[in-house]
Amino acid sequence: MKHQLLALAGLMAAATAALAEPAVIYDMGGKFDKSFNEAAYNGAERWKKETGKPYLDFEISNEAQREQAMRRMAEKGANPIIGVGFSQGSSMEKVSKDFPKLQFAIIDSVVKTPNVESIVFKEQEGSFLVGMMAALASKSGKVGFIGGMDIPLIRKFQCGYEQGAKYANPKVEVTSNMTGTTASAWNDPTRGAELAKAQFAKGVDVVFAAAGGTGVGVYQAAKDGGKYAIGVDSNQNHLHPGTMLTSMVKRVDVAVYNAAKKTTPGVTVLGLKEGGVDYALDQYNEKLVSADMKKKVDAAKADIIAGKIKVADYMADNSCKY
Repeated sequence: MKHQLLALAGLMAAATAALAEPAVIYDMGGKFDKSFNEAAYNGAERWKKETGKPYLDFEISNEAQREQAMRRMAEKGANPIIGVGFSQGSSMEKVSKDFPKLQFAIIDSVVKTPNVESIVFKEQEGSFLVGMMAALASKSGKVGFIGGMDIPLIRKFQCGYEQGAKYANPKVEVTSNMTGTTASAWNDPTRGAELAKAQFAKGVDVVFAAAGGTGVGVYQAAKDGGKYAIGVDSNQNHLHPGTMLTSMVKRVDVAVYNAAKKTTPGVTVLGLKEGGVDYALDQYNEKLVSADMKKKVDAAKADIIAGKIKVADYMADNSCKY
């Protein structure tokens, strides 16, 4: 009997080891939010296509599910376990300590456990470039920003955008609103549309949304009002060709794809230099971006990479000083 139990335990251990499938846990807003979570999904799908292997995933629908989902994936032997979004930080810290032999990765947060890779981005650099584009495209000299949940990370986007807009046009006016203070702020297109319309009524003619699924409402309002909008995280230029001036691309897809292949414990920082953020130019918006605008933005991009332009990081001291 003892030998049978040992053999069974060995088989179970082997089965768990053989599983070693990556797991992706999406945050609020769902994996088809056309923005942040969807970029993560695209990265996982690319890994699956290239390797021919499956992966596990889970969409959070309430706050309490984060730790439960992560723990369940760990118990299944999923490896690595990738948490999408800063909100998963505290759950990952607990679960990664309880499963020291598994590897974990988190997007947009820093977890200081030896088996966790923390992947963060220099959102302020990409936001600077789209802020320049907004100011250069604006006819009224008034541009807008609509954030999702009011947290330092979203203030980081806002601060970078403001710096870029002022760099291109020192007299530009920047109007900013946040959607809310809870996780539902990532998935409220109706509220996004209301905030955008209120900004347009004040003369804003270009608006940048860093708000997850809420941005869908902002972009629709821009289309309806004959204004420009700027997408975020994923390249959203295709959503409303002619309305979408550009998108601030944050390569969450690349981060997830790389983590699924191999995690590197510690902090990984992805900015313009590393190809982690950028502005999007494609067939959907090329007619909206003049040669002069592109030249100016690309020159600033080169200067940021070279260290000649320093873009202030809101999260360095929780203030937008530049």
